[in-house]
Amino acid sequence: MRILLHGINYSPELTGIGKYTGEMAQWFADQGHQVRVVTALPYYPQWKITNNYANKWQVEAVNSVIIFRCPLWVTTNMSGLKRIIHLASFAATSFPMMLSQIFWRPDVVWVVEPTIFCAPQALLVAKLSGAKACLHIQDFEVDAAFDLGLLKGKTLRSIVLKIKRILLRLFNQVSTISQNMLIRALSKGIDADKLVLFPNWVDLSNFTYSNDDHNPAYRAELGIPKDAIVALYSGNMGNKQGLEVLAQAANLCESEVFFVFCGEGTGREDLVELCKNLKNVLFLDLQPAERLGEFLAIANIHLLPQRADAADLVMPSKLTGMFASARPVIAMANVGTELASVVSERGLVIEPENATALVEAITILAGNKNLRTTFGAAGRVYAEANLSIDAILSNYEANLVKLMTTKNPT
Repeated sequence: MRILLHGINYSPELTGIGKYTGEMAQWFADQGHQVRVVTALPYYPQWKITNNYANKWQVEAVNSVIIFRCPLWVTTNMSGLKRIIHLASFAATSFPMMLSQIFWRPDVVWVVEPTIFCAPQALLVAKLSGAKACLHIQDFEVDAAFDLGLLKGKTLRSIVLKIKRILLRLFNQVSTISQNMLIRALSKGIDADKLVLFPNWVDLSNFTYSNDDHNPAYRAELGIPKDAIVALYSGNMGNKQGLEVLAQAANLCESEVFFVFCGEGTGREDLVELCKNLKNVLFLDLQPAERLGEFLAIANIHLLPQRADAADLVMPSKLTGMFASARPVIAMANVGTELASVVSERGLVIEPENATALVEAITILAGNKNLRTTFGAAGRVYAEANLSIDAILSNYEANLVKLMTTKNPT
């Protein structure tokens, strides 16, 4: 197959959707498929063009994957309006690059949300080249933007969601990462036979530390006490997570727990300010992707904060690494959400945005090694059974092969 991937983030060395798109592209190339990617220049999570790239169109080849990089407008001071301009700028600059791929004649045009701004051009390129159009929803960015207050207005919301509903129904296939998100997609008028579960995955070969081995060498390298109980948050520091609760918990926690907050994003500066007088908190930049397994092994407890109003709009991609690392998870999720269900037997689930409940959960796990071991082992078993990269991508490859046999509507 000739597979054309279209998405704003393509950074396999990081975490999140950029990493998954990169791993997916390389996996399909390794299976003998021809893969091209139209994406932005590296900018995330620092929110500035990185890795010595100039902000202009350029082409590169990485391990037989051809990558077409497009310029975009980006700022570190992101707001609702600025985010729209940022996403729209990539949609505009990537449009001519996408159109040029028509002459390559792809079999599949695969686009990821975020950002939905790229959906129209993906549909157009698929139509003109006779390809199948596939949309993958990593999170419902439009719903989340309104629910989190980044965008406002009932009339605007009604218009935007109507346009999105029309776009979604034009794709040959729509995939997303959890059962509840599939249900949400179905509620938007997408035909059930077009919907496919395509969950996030993890490369288990990178996670070799047991629950009793907390990588003292890496801890020493980072200046973390060897015998400390470490509560770790690692990932994007943005607006969906409700990260202020981490600072509140660190201030309230009376037990000897060492908090490690690792990541970049628009919310980091505020979090640093809230923790400025705390000696039991360490801030780290994102660690190298090739060391992700050993880095996550420094933790005794993983923290997964989430705002209540973002429930089931996203299934945090960082959860895969947490489970693979054989460590217990404390997740902030409402009862009845899919996140709560997945974590409930592999950690503790508490009310979102409740610092007192977070401190209580940390204290329980900090004082009970057997419980930490039990939860961590259950998470690892779940990862091995459900999150293997080869199993998930093999299933999705078979799904695309099957899709190729169906006729496009005229």
